[in-house]
Amino acid sequence: MSTFTYMMRLIGYRKSWYIANAILWTIIYLMPIFPGLLTKAFFDSLVPDQPAEFGVGMIVMLLIAAALARSVFIWFGFITDVQFRFRIGMLIRRNLLEHVLKEPGAKAIPCSPGEGISYFRDDVDQTEEAVSWSVDVFGMTCFAAVSCYILIGIDAGMTLLVFLPLVLVVIAAQLATARLQKYREASREATSKVTGAISEMFGNVQAIQVAGAEGRVVDRFRGLGENRRRTMLKDKLMTEMLDSIFSNTVNIGTGLILLLAGQKMRGGEFTVGDFALFVYYLTFVTQFISNFGKFLTYFKQMGVALRRLTFMLQGAPASVLTAHRALGLGGETAGVDHESGSKSGSPSFEQLELLEATGLTYRYPETGRGIEDIMLRLPRGSFTVVTGPIGSGKTTLARVLLGLLPKDGGIVRWNGRMVKGELGDFFIPPRSAYTAQVPRLYSDSLRENILLGQPDDEVKLDRALRTAVMEDDLAKFPDGLETTIGPRGVKLSGGQAQRTAAARMLVRESELFVFDDLSSALDVETEEKLWDRLFGERGDATCLVISHRKAALARADHIIVLQDGKIEAEGTAEALLESSDSFRKLWHGDAEN
Repeated sequence: MSTFTYMMRLIGYRKSWYIANAILWTIIYLMPIFPGLLTKAFFDSLVPDQPAEFGVGMIVMLLIAAALARSVFIWFGFITDVQFRFRIGMLIRRNLLEHVLKEPGAKAIPCSPGEGISYFRDDVDQTEEAVSWSVDVFGMTCFAAVSCYILIGIDAGMTLLVFLPLVLVVIAAQLATARLQKYREASREATSKVTGAISEMFGNVQAIQVAGAEGRVVDRFRGLGENRRRTMLKDKLMTEMLDSIFSNTVNIGTGLILLLAGQKMRGGEFTVGDFALFVYYLTFVTQFISNFGKFLTYFKQMGVALRRLTFMLQGAPASVLTAHRALGLGGETAGVDHESGSKSGSPSFEQLELLEATGLTYRYPETGRGIEDIMLRLPRGSFTVVTGPIGSGKTTLARVLLGLLPKDGGIVRWNGRMVKGELGDFFIPPRSAYTAQVPRLYSDSLRENILLGQPDDEVKLDRALRTAVMEDDLAKFPDGLETTIGPRGVKLSGGQAQRTAAARMLVRESELFVFDDLSSALDVETEEKLWDRLFGERGDATCLVISHRKAALARADHIIVLQDGKIEAEGTAEALLESSDSFRKLWHGDAEN
């Protein structure tokens, strides 16, 4: 998609707002035409033998009225500009965020979270700026055309000198385009690396301290900062150089006009009013020339932003960014329809009776490892455990089934009907809930970490906390459920973090619960309580558990043993202890797991 097409698609999103904005700002930029003509009439009336068209009092009143009217139009113009530009900014962010959230978990963004923030913030802001300035350029061009027509009627030669700097500015901007793009891309890339490094440092403080790597991390950050300083300096110098060309070219043109006007006035070919009109319009022409050059710069920077945002789409077409969607403003409906039938976050679904996966396959592009031809059958109310040594594909199986990784092959059926579309769109609460191997917690209260957007139902919350064996921990927390747990839950122990994630899953009361190594950080007593309560309170919910722990294996209705991404054996614990050497090693703790 070209930069121009990108801009036009954004303009078309809220065309009425853009047109209203363009009309208002065109009027605002045209309004100085009238005071200029009043100024000309006033100075012409000062010449002897020239009849005054307006009295001084009337001219002052008209000038004040024109200034007040322009102020009113500017006030309305800011309203339309804000309404339009922030709508397109929200549209881009909404579409980009939706695309990221729909991507399988392992492919969500092709960069660090810190870099991702830079894309969402800086590149969208740059796009907003360019589209907004297109209105100003249109209005100022209209002013330039009208003022040019008036000034040509007075003196065509001098008018040429007024607009000649515009030609020079356009040429200079076009010559600088390639270099400006290069500097802007390097500047954005360096900023993204700095932001990403900050994110990584804050997320790995303990690891850095344990390794004694503070000095090396600081040195690396200093190097990234220095590179950012150099690239931003080049970008800033290039921008300032262009601004200098714009303003100084206009100043030279102004000086030439003043010299030529003086000669013509001495010859009687030019009146004082004509001179006043030229000087008055020059202020606005100067603004037009400077702003036109700025728009060209913003437009080129918008092209850089488009390429960066397209990179975030990871192969999806750039049209994803400009797809017209409701934003939920002013009565708009912002519900999201999925092929699975979900709307506004509440999917319509039927109770799970049988979940089947046939030929489920996924290979990691980098290593070729993964899972191959997995057959899975989960009847309602069953408790299935997937086990195997490290690297056998246990977590990969759970993530592919839930759509967190894109399957390379296979079919998933819910109650005998094939799941169409993306699995990640289908397997969401209340169909399924998932606890990852590494819990994702946020620097917020314990309550908000568990609910995570869920309605605050005290009965459901208390039941989930009890099932997750959290009651003793709550009694020790200074503020109970309102205790802030810190970034990534650093104020919690490993076991508390796992049980918090379990409570988050259980409070959603889904048909299918998927646990990935839930109890790895729990002591034996707490783990026994967790599985006992889960069995007693889960009702008819179906459970798929990734684990090698005896407490889970002993309770399983069915166990699947994976080896190198394939099912090596399956059955009950008793049957596998008799038939599977791999399972016996796992059971007795002789294998790596």
